[in-house]
Amino acid sequence: MTNHKGILTVGITGASGGLYGVRLVQELVRQQYKVHLVITEAGWQVFREELLLDTTDRGKVIVDLFSEGDGGVFFHPLHDYTAPIASGSYRQDGMIIIPCSMGTLSGIAHGASGNLLERTADVVLKEGRRLVIVPRETPLNQIHLENMLKLSKMGATIMPAMPGFYQLPKTLDDLVSFVVGKALDQLGIEHHLFTRWGEER
Repeated sequence: MTNHKGILTVGITGASGGLYGVRLVQELVRQQYKVHLVITEAGWQVFREELLLDTTDRGKVIVDLFSEGDGGVFFHPLHDYTAPIASGSYRQDGMIIIPCSMGTLSGIAHGASGNLLERTADVVLKEGRRLVIVPRETPLNQIHLENMLKLSKMGATIMPAMPGFYQLPKTLDDLVSFVVGKALDQLGIEHHLFTRWGEER
């Protein structure tokens, strides 16, 4: 069996941009990471509406999207609190929520732990591990901004889904790759998803 480079939890919520989460997980699996995946109900709806996926058989969707690579994806139902990631005693390197809805952001900021995704984020924060949140909303109201500031003060990294254009993107995939690459940067993971400023194009 392949030795994993690390263990990460990925949360995908109902914010627009589910493709960001899909591409991130695919890259992690390709790089031999073990991924614990949690998708909210609204996240599955985004898969249907934006990615045009038939989500009737969710297990098949997970296999179809993430079966290629040397890592492994372990999918957890949204309210399965027996999952290892629900406990601080489980050792993992960190968590990223991409994209993160304002509802999930609020739940984490206020310690609601209303589902496995929020509970895992709470665990990551209390254990002092890396939490990266990729919010996808516009415009932002004061509540959104205050929740982001609160989480930032707790040690979370807030990385909005804002693609850069200095790499001269030609396709939608280029824009997605930029955001996913920046997210990987925050997790300390090497990649070649975009051309960095100052590099040869």
